[in-house]
Amino acid sequence: METETPFGNLMPTLDYEKEMNRWKHVFKILTEPEPKVGHTPRNEVWRKNKSVLWHYPAKQKKYEIPLFFVYSLFNKPYILDIAPKSSVIENLTNMGYEVYLLDWGIPGYEDKKIGLDTFIEKYLRTAVKRAIRHSGAGEITLVGYCLGGTIASIYAAIAEEPIKNLIVATVPIDFKPFIGPDKWAEGLRNDEFNIDHFIDTYGVVPPQLVEGMFRAIGAPIYFTNYTMLLHRAHDQRYVDKWRRMNKWTLDQVPFTGEAYRQLAVDLFKENKLVQGEFMLGNKKVDLKNIKANLYVVSGSRDNLILEEQSKPIMELVSSKDKTYVCVEGGHVSLALTGVFAKIVDQWAASRSKPLS
Repeated sequence: METETPFGNLMPTLDYEKEMNRWKHVFKILTEPEPKVGHTPRNEVWRKNKSVLWHYPAKQKKYEIPLFFVYSLFNKPYILDIAPKSSVIENLTNMGYEVYLLDWGIPGYEDKKIGLDTFIEKYLRTAVKRAIRHSGAGEITLVGYCLGGTIASIYAAIAEEPIKNLIVATVPIDFKPFIGPDKWAEGLRNDEFNIDHFIDTYGVVPPQLVEGMFRAIGAPIYFTNYTMLLHRAHDQRYVDKWRRMNKWTLDQVPFTGEAYRQLAVDLFKENKLVQGEFMLGNKKVDLKNIKANLYVVSGSRDNLILEEQSKPIMELVSSKDKTYVCVEGGHVSLALTGVFAKIVDQWAASRSKPLS
């Protein structure tokens, strides 16, 4: 049924029946069971506290050096295995890579004292050792995404383990540039926001606050996904991707208080990593110690991490083989679409000791 509007010569005729069907379809999408994620076959190699090291066997092994994924502490890593055919991990195993992933897990209040030093020295380092032993390889390739890239870079700078290649994507290294409300940056850098009181009060940063932070940084872009859903609710392929992305976006994890304190003060406020002043326990983290082959990937439409936040690592490391690329895509879409697997393979294939 079509209804003419008072401004029929200026606005299109409104089809109420069509619009009612559209909204019913959107309501169905928003209320049906969540989609399944994590399809690629895997097995548990090692576990510590809430963290688990997963192994994804290659469909037909073609490379000696495995890939070891380090993801952000803010989000769940299943964005890397979000759906069949578009899964980064599945595509890489199909390409012949043995893949390992350290899932940090979901910290509880009892984990509030766990800082970056513990995450890196006791969790990540041990997991890398286990992956090397499990794979039988003499070396490994670290792949860090977002804050996982920052963590992987810090670890690579102090690692005694044999890291052949370091791949970091959408990675914050220089924390001086900032995307988000200016008052946040001013408040923290001018000591108007009491981080210690905040952490001591909460213990761990609740997932609701983590989600709210990303909403504030991404607004108004954050809300355009609902507008797009309304517009494209008839497109089943789009709806499937939308539902998976929406599930991941809303599925935040708590952030341990001590790690957040270090991130906020040492990295964001004082920008110690690029200045060579960041301390991990009693060790000074100097990115010049990184000699592994380096591959840095940025997204041209990344609305969370700017290119100027990632590029400085190119000059700070001692790597002789280092490559920087800016590819078409956003902060999450590189993983969501699975295109990141192709980007990794294009660079890593010749640096992963192909099997004859």
